[in-house]
Amino acid sequence: MERPRVLHLGRRSVRWVPRQWVAVLLLSATLVVLALLALGTGRISLNPLQALDILLWGEGSPLERKVVFDIRLPRVLTALLAGAALSVSGAIFQSLSRNPLGSPDVIGFTTGAASGAVVYFVLGGTSSVTSAAFAVGSGLLTALVVFGLAMRGGAVASHRLVLVGIGVGATLAALNEAVLLRGELEQALSAQLWLSGSLNARTWSHAVPLLVGLAVLLPVVLLGQSRLMLLEMGDDLARQLGVHALKVKGLMAFCAVLLASLATGASGPIAFIALAAPRLVAFLCGDHGRPLWPSALTGALLLLSVDVVSQSLPFELNLPVGLMTALIGGVYLVFALPRLRSF
Repeated sequence: MERPRVLHLGRRSVRWVPRQWVAVLLLSATLVVLALLALGTGRISLNPLQALDILLWGEGSPLERKVVFDIRLPRVLTALLAGAALSVSGAIFQSLSRNPLGSPDVIGFTTGAASGAVVYFVLGGTSSVTSAAFAVGSGLLTALVVFGLAMRGGAVASHRLVLVGIGVGATLAALNEAVLLRGELEQALSAQLWLSGSLNARTWSHAVPLLVGLAVLLPVVLLGQSRLMLLEMGDDLARQLGVHALKVKGLMAFCAVLLASLATGASGPIAFIALAAPRLVAFLCGDHGRPLWPSALTGALLLLSVDVVSQSLPFELNLPVGLMTALIGGVYLVFALPRLRSF
């Protein structure tokens, strides 16, 4: 395992791991290339250089510029931002619970966020901003219920959190189906399509709220990352090192729920990303906690990769990205769960 290094900046010292920075650079470069490929993927095909020229200098025909700026760029940004938000949320919950299954899609928060949006769609709502607000509200309410049921003696045990979350998520999934059955056919079909998790027809109204949410929340969780790593060693030891365990846990869990809810509101419920991306980061960056910045890049790369693959399937299948991630996630769990170790 590579040992962390300390960079001295005047009176301040910064702990850094070279392997993490190498991973960040490689992930960032891969993301740029993949994003350019995604901007060129579709019925109007563009190579990466053409997409870059249109993006930077406004080259190309009016139709090509409209396709890139009004159709593909919002979709690509939504995929990148939703993947980053889900991955960071998963890394936080896995760290707080010290359990590899502690991700928002497993413990019911993603399903809870989806419930609010489903109710909104069935009631006839069409605004993407309002549906995102409903998703955030129901996601926070679900988190309060899960944490309240999992708490014993003023603390939340990791195994109770996962088990209670799975139960609440299953209950909410059944309630979502019941709401769909009671709704009008057109609204129910629209909500059902949204529940499959799709990046089709994403617009700036989907990408901008997610961008604003990440711009506000990501600096907060990055500043709290060092305290989060101390909490992984146990609450008692963290308190001895000056960390207010309950306050830090509450703030980080609140931010993680908001991130997962915003991502769900923008793209529908997406499985697998929040669960697998932090594990891949541990493989890339070594055993140095769960670095949140590489996690964000990895989640963005995973979701955008799956979206590009889903658009390139034979026979013009073009499956919703949520179904693709669920298929990949199922295979991942079958082979990975026997090898997962408790934190």
